[in-house]
Amino acid sequence: MTYKIGTIGEFAAWTKLVIRDPKAAHGKPKRWFGSPATARTATARAALGRPVAMRPGRGNEVSPEAMVKLLSPQNLRLLSILAKKRPRSVQALADLTGRNQASVSRTLKRLVQAGIVAMMRGNGREVRPELVATRVHLEIDLAGAKGRGVAVRSRAAG
Repeated sequence: MTYKIGTIGEFAAWTKLVIRDPKAAHGKPKRWFGSPATARTATARAALGRPVAMRPGRGNEVSPEAMVKLLSPQNLRLLSILAKKRPRSVQALADLTGRNQASVSRTLKRLVQAGIVAMMRGNGREVRPELVATRVHLEIDLAGAKGRGVAVRSRAAG
């Protein structure tokens, strides 16, 4: 995986450059990380030998409205609990958050699609949610590719 280490300021400057001149993005890394340690963690997780039940980054185009809903205070609390407690199953996460399992499963599915969470196989039929991104950079297609208008795509930054 090709990536770049940089500050949020450098990322913002690069984004502004690409908006002015889209050709500037050709051949440049599409993933940015805040530190070498974060990059190592993200690349190591991507190379995990354990099969992933639901893969992050597939179909991860998210509308601006969906992204706002996805990052609601309730879901940010869920992500915080996921990071701190590292529950072994979706049901365990539901118990920790006080939400029902079906609601947590639906939220996790959307977080997987956004590339923020991965679902790892656990014991038997158990599926363990794992936070794979602690930061998310939004890429906004201002040209409205393929006539869809403005799209927001999250990029997990490990």
